[in-house]
Amino acid sequence: MLIDANQALSHKVHKPKPIDELVLQVQQGSQRAFEQLYKKYEKRVYGLCLRLLASPEYAEDVTQEVFVQLWHKISQFQGQSQFSTWLHSVTSNIAISYLRKHKNWLQKVVSIEGCGMDEQASSMCEGLNGLDKLIVRLPERARLVFVLHAVEGYRHEEIANMLGMAVGSSKSQYHRARQLLQEWYDNE
Repeated sequence: MLIDANQALSHKVHKPKPIDELVLQVQQGSQRAFEQLYKKYEKRVYGLCLRLLASPEYAEDVTQEVFVQLWHKISQFQGQSQFSTWLHSVTSNIAISYLRKHKNWLQKVVSIEGCGMDEQASSMCEGLNGLDKLIVRLPERARLVFVLHAVEGYRHEEIANMLGMAVGSSKSQYHRARQLLQEWYDNE
């Protein structure tokens, strides 16, 4: 007996990926599922925040804010991309907004030129090793562009839009970051 392809496909069972089920449960208001989601992604979110903000204190604040926003905005996740991709996008946007909001206040209190951590401060950060210790030392704009492009995979056009800069500036900052990282790496 022959069956056509449509019949075969209609009988095939597609099990959702575990994360899809977990996200669905969170969207339905399950606090237990949200706790599992938090445990699964907290370190990744914190790591991205630390790379973008170059401050453990800011990274902790923003990580907390990301998960507060996640609880409120999880219904916006439609499953058109992987959840982790969507979460990283949300995290990047919140971290950049946090930086913009707090930068003006910081500049009034302390005269800074948007520098990252110095070498000594970066070496004291727990959980950072190798390239991450060098990334947090980068100047702010170079660090943001480098992390968004090289680590998170954004295109320069997207980065320029997110940071309010020209595409050429994004490429220039990326090149600057690579040069500094190479120089620091060679001197270690």
